[in-house]
Amino acid sequence: MNSSGISRSYSDVIEISIRLGIIFLLIVWCLYIVSPFIGLIAWGAIIAVAIYPFYQGLNNRVGGNKKLSLTLVAVIALTAILLPSYAMFSSLVDGATSLGEALKAGTLSIAPPSESVRSWPLIGEKTYDLWSEASSDLSAMIAAYHDQLEAFGRKLISMAAGAGLDIFLFVVSTLIAIAFLAQAESASLAVKRLVQKLVGERSEQYVSLSIATVRSVANGLLGIALIQALLGGIGMMAVDVPAAGFLAFLVLIVAIVQLPPWLILGPVAVYVFSVQDPTTATLFARVSVAVSFSDVLLKPILLGRGVDAPMLVVLLGAIGGMLVSGIIGLFVGAVVLTLGYKLFGVWVRGDVMFAGADEAAASDRGQTG
Repeated sequence: MNSSGISRSYSDVIEISIRLGIIFLLIVWCLYIVSPFIGLIAWGAIIAVAIYPFYQGLNNRVGGNKKLSLTLVAVIALTAILLPSYAMFSSLVDGATSLGEALKAGTLSIAPPSESVRSWPLIGEKTYDLWSEASSDLSAMIAAYHDQLEAFGRKLISMAAGAGLDIFLFVVSTLIAIAFLAQAESASLAVKRLVQKLVGERSEQYVSLSIATVRSVANGLLGIALIQALLGGIGMMAVDVPAAGFLAFLVLIVAIVQLPPWLILGPVAVYVFSVQDPTTATLFARVSVAVSFSDVLLKPILLGRGVDAPMLVVLLGAIGGMLVSGIIGLFVGAVVLTLGYKLFGVWVRGDVMFAGADEAAASDRGQTG
């Protein structure tokens, strides 16, 4: 090769490098600009994929009136978010207001503990002594633990403010999901073209597996967690548990990270036994057990159609997502990590896992047809 040919090759390499550098810079710049909204957009896309069969069925029922079906879906979705949120905040605010007024008037009192508290494993004696001290001289106890109670109060206020922001973000994500549904056909076509550019001839199977996985995990996580939190909250409000809405929110978080709701409902049941009559307390305990183990019945219905994943993957995704992006990350992390796990499995094992994706996609088409 002569010197002019070598010079031309170097020029071509430099020119290609500059082009790639500019494209890379543009992509990074765009991602930097939209980075505050990536979580919201991702959660909106997940919601849209998860509820698309419901939207399509509703659209068929209203005679193909797209605007009406989108409006109905938006109303249902926002109601499902705002009503439990209102119950949680109402319970929290009412409890905090009553506590503050009682403290200010000096009328706050705590009933003495029953002897059964002593029999609680590990914490029975200490809990009984602390409870007895509070019931006999609450003002002295508040003075003794003033710093700890003040720090706990600030933490509660911070949690309430954070929860309010998360609810607002959920509303925004829901509206983004409605926008995706309004452009479902064009969005689906764009995704398929992008995947085809990335993986080639297997693009259809990758898209089918991705949709089935997102729909399965999102419906399972949200559906089961919301049902357990709703039932637990209704049970706690029925027996006048303080801050029942806030405790129901904790049940929701625990259920999403694949831990048993009994971690929250168990201590509440013990409290109910201390303040209610045995019949009411026993009934609440049975309801708590039923709520805690309801996932055994619900998971095959909501989580499945053959596209499941190890609970460790879901747990790591949920916890990691929450640490990175808060409550929305709790949902997005679980779905994204599970999707990554499934797609990695496809890459490693090939056609074996595509069969499950095809079956799931066929099942979804049958339901929405």
